[in-house]
Amino acid sequence: MKISTKGRYGLTVMIELARKYGAGPISLKSIAEDKGLSAHYLEQLAAPLRNAGLVKSVRGAYGGYVLAKVPHEITAGDIIRVLEGPITPVEGIEEEEAAQQALWMQIRDVVKEVLDTTTLEDLIKSDNQEQQKEYMFYI
Repeated sequence: MKISTKGRYGLTVMIELARKYGAGPISLKSIAEDKGLSAHYLEQLAAPLRNAGLVKSVRGAYGGYVLAKVPHEITAGDIIRVLEGPITPVEGIEEEEAAQQALWMQIRDVVKEVLDTTTLEDLIKSDNQEQQKEYMFYI
């Protein structure tokens, strides 16, 4: 299974919105500038995320996007499925031999488990812990 830029950048947007959860709307332009991404491309990703009920758009001079739910209620799986479609490591597995089908299904189930149990809150905590490790000094 390969996650395209849609899934990767969509996850980036959602993590940034989760980091700033409760601080008001965040413009996709500011996220794009901070991360070195195309604002136009992020706008294209926002529509399906909004339609899926994962983000809300706020119009106006100080508008932007906010999460539609709290960060611990949105999983990586929610985001990836909206932007990438169903999670399948191999297309057409019904044509494979039984042993191969079992392997592909096992891989699919493990990937689903990781994506569906990892929330935006988990990703923010993990990122914060990694940043703290960078500044530790040992004597």
